[in-house]
Amino acid sequence: MQECPLPISPDETIQLAHGGGGSLTRALVTDLFQKAFDNPLLRRNHDGAVLEFGDTKLAFTTDSYVVHPLFFPGGDIGKLAVCGTVNDLAMCGSTPRYLSVGMIIEEGFPQANLKQVVDSMQATAEAAGVQLVTGDTKVVDRGKGDGLFLNTAGIGEVRAAISPTQIEPGDAVLLSGDLGRHGIAILAEREGLQFETTIESDCGLLNGAVERLLDSGITMHCLRDLTRGGLATALKEIATDSGFEIRIRESDIPVNESVRGAAELLGLDPLYVANEGRMIVILPREHMDAAKSLLLEEDITANAVEIGSVSEKQSGRLIMETAIGANRVLDLLSGEQLPRIC
Repeated sequence: MQECPLPISPDETIQLAHGGGGSLTRALVTDLFQKAFDNPLLRRNHDGAVLEFGDTKLAFTTDSYVVHPLFFPGGDIGKLAVCGTVNDLAMCGSTPRYLSVGMIIEEGFPQANLKQVVDSMQATAEAAGVQLVTGDTKVVDRGKGDGLFLNTAGIGEVRAAISPTQIEPGDAVLLSGDLGRHGIAILAEREGLQFETTIESDCGLLNGAVERLLDSGITMHCLRDLTRGGLATALKEIATDSGFEIRIRESDIPVNESVRGAAELLGLDPLYVANEGRMIVILPREHMDAAKSLLLEEDITANAVEIGSVSEKQSGRLIMETAIGANRVLDLLSGEQLPRIC
């Protein structure tokens, strides 16, 4: 008997969809975690907390990685962990400095594979200009850990106030590149799917591009990397937290043809597929052209494009003008499209 993968009512147990970045994730965070841990720093709903120590401001973030498989086209769990945490720090308007790593290793995991992951983490950390300075190791019984899980935390020096609450009507929405590569790459590798061309994850470091924007003096109101839930989820969360309506244009959103074809074949919407090297920049329109020009000079943001703007309407909605000119309201997913993609 088939079971519906989408929970249609509240349940007393955790479902896969609670980790998918959609409506159930947001409900879990707001109804349980935020109520239990409530404080002003947590209420900002950003990619990390901004902590003040006198005149010093530090960004602090943490993330866990349970991706399956551990190795995939374009990356591995180690590269993913460092990129993910560094990118979250960059989205807070900070320069990433230090990382920690916690490793939960399953008994029987090959040491050669572990060394490959560790070497990948170090190479990515060096590329990002950060150091891995502390950590922890735990080993669990065979069959209880699915090989390897990682947790990373990071600290960065804050250079600019970046937050969803900073956005204003008239702001432009700048997307750094094409969508959907990471999620489709993971799914294809996991399921043994073969397409005409191998789809590689976009897993990569965004802090260099953000540093260039900060160095230029360009005003930025909000940054967000497009991980679980993809572009649509990130923009819907920002619209909700800011209260403003955000409008985007489908015709301007880049999706690689191989990714688009795979997504159509699999019944997935690229707008909601995870990325690990893409971000949105929401900034005053008068700074958009300068920001776009800088991003086009960086390899990881070489396909940057303006896709929309912030409306004066205070509806908290995300509206997409479709290719045929209709308006489509985009909301958070109620289920899980692709589990274990990060």
